[in-house]
Amino acid sequence: MTDWNRIAEKLNDATFENLFGDFKRKYGLTCILHGMGARWPSEEEKWAFWSRLIRHYCQQYKPSQVMEDLKAVVGEKDYFIVTSNGECHFEVCGFSPKKIYEVEGTWLVMQCIRPCHETFYPVLDSVKEMAAAEQNGRIPAKLLPRCPHCGGPMAVHIAAGPGFIEDTGARQRYGMFLDRYHGKKLVVLELGIGWRNQLIKAPLMRLVAQEPHAAYVTVNLGEVYITDDIKDKSFGIDGPLSDVMANLRKACG
Repeated sequence: MTDWNRIAEKLNDATFENLFGDFKRKYGLTCILHGMGARWPSEEEKWAFWSRLIRHYCQQYKPSQVMEDLKAVVGEKDYFIVTSNGECHFEVCGFSPKKIYEVEGTWLVMQCIRPCHETFYPVLDSVKEMAAAEQNGRIPAKLLPRCPHCGGPMAVHIAAGPGFIEDTGARQRYGMFLDRYHGKKLVVLELGIGWRNQLIKAPLMRLVAQEPHAAYVTVNLGEVYITDDIKDKSFGIDGPLSDVMANLRKACG
């Protein structure tokens, strides 16, 4: 089970300026996360932002060395990924979609913004068409996705408001994985999670505390936090994720 900060995947200032420099100057966007949670003046502008983002980070993504190292470390072992990243990089790198729980949603699907029902709809084909037709930071109104039930606006599936629909299927598969390894040897490999993250880090540490044969390995640059009750079964590594994963791959090779 793993998660990491998007910094490791080069979500940096230079890339942001290249993709969204015009939005930065027009709307005052400071980073991609700012844009993801922004209240856009119109649906045309909202989907201009999202179509650029998804096209670049999902459709044009190439597996990084960190991802390749992680895949080699996992090898043929059973695994389950719990992540707050929604850009589908794990799937692109060959990890099974059935073994991934994206707790804050995924950029690969959209939902009714209200929501009037709880169905997810694929977004990639729509994004490709919108990105190709964008002009001056706006999407043509005719290409805006609409809910097939109520005709209202659609939103990318992210936890950004009260209308967010949880992926209960993924949560159930995660629960089944934990049930399968209850009382057995289990390694929690946590990558790039700070101590403030109560959504993923806190539950994982509680899991390790409850499971007698679980081990906890946390990797984070400049911030390694482990609760006292699991320190005797934990390993904290302070360092760049790229270096740590490369060395871990060698050790497991």
